[in-house]
Amino acid sequence: MAGNGGPVTVSDSDFGSEVEQGEGLTIVDFWAAWCGPCRMVAPVMEQLATEYSEKVKVAKLDVDANQQTAMKYNIRSIPSILFFKDGKHVDTVVGAVPKQYLERKLQEHL
Repeated sequence: MAGNGGPVTVSDSDFGSEVEQGEGLTIVDFWAAWCGPCRMVAPVMEQLATEYSEKVKVAKLDVDANQQTAMKYNIRSIPSILFFKDGKHVDTVVGAVPKQYLERKLQEHL
């Protein structure tokens, strides 16, 4: 199941159904409102969600509001972008990285 043209917001309560039971590639942006680098990554995630809407689901998880999931995946610094393939965690990118870098990672996992 691909995305809908924009990032979906996920939480502790629906992370399982939205991501861990998902099919295909899902990338999750672990972020927080107070995080400067997260704000730099946000527009990139929007672009990826739109440009790859047929192939990839893009999700965002606010670590302050959803600490259970952040702890489960050992998120220590944000932004952390986790790649899930058919519900399994397959890759992690930490920090504000250029769009080209994330696109290369996407291609690797598609």
